[in-house]
Amino acid sequence: MLEVVHLTKIYKAKGGVETKALNDVSVRFPEKGMVFLLGKSGSGKSTLLNVCGGLDSPTSGEIIVKGRSSKNFSQSDFDSYRNTFIGFVFQEYNILNEFTVEDNIALALELQGKPKDKKAIRQLLDDVDLSSFAKRKPNTLSGGQKQRIAIVRALAMAPEVMLFDEPTSALDPEMVGEVLDLMRDLAKDGMTMVVVTHEMGFARKVGTRVLFMDGGQIAEQGTPEEIFEHPQNARTKEFLSKVINVI
Repeated sequence: MLEVVHLTKIYKAKGGVETKALNDVSVRFPEKGMVFLLGKSGSGKSTLLNVCGGLDSPTSGEIIVKGRSSKNFSQSDFDSYRNTFIGFVFQEYNILNEFTVEDNIALALELQGKPKDKKAIRQLLDDVDLSSFAKRKPNTLSGGQKQRIAIVRALAMAPEVMLFDEPTSALDPEMVGEVLDLMRDLAKDGMTMVVVTHEMGFARKVGTRVLFMDGGQIAEQGTPEEIFEHPQNARTKEFLSKVINVI
């Protein structure tokens, strides 16, 4: 359903210095399941997510969506892809504090040209036990509640793929669990999810596939058991030995 082929992304800083954030990355994501992108900061994880989500353009390479290449996309195709096919959840919540929770979700529907369906919005909130917060302003919620609202807002667009960029990194430790629980429930529903995270235990327990990135490349990939218990790449072993006692 979603595949990237020979993706390269080069950023140019002042003075003409180039940084190759992605270096000829190719990967096909499964139609269902939760794929985790692991690696140290600067390894290319978030860049890959941003390019997959249409938030950034590759220097070269292509995205294949249901057999169709992004090279053949018109501007309206890209807009449709970002607004309907992909749901994105960021490190920060990106919720508008001047609007109620209900209206924040309604904005996602408006992007698709859909009416503000209060019944559908309440059902989405009810699914995550937040229906009583519909009329609240985001600044009255906890960090965990805000992130769950951000996830619901993405779900309101009925995406086929959900991308998560460090969804728990801005949360206090006691709030992490409620967000991970919601993500676990989504995985059980069979949604395709691609997640950048440092939550190693979560990735090991619920992941369908794990990709370890290093230097803008996918250095190793496999099942959670293969990556966490039997890593083959030296850089993977080094990384895991520092973040979790598995080697």
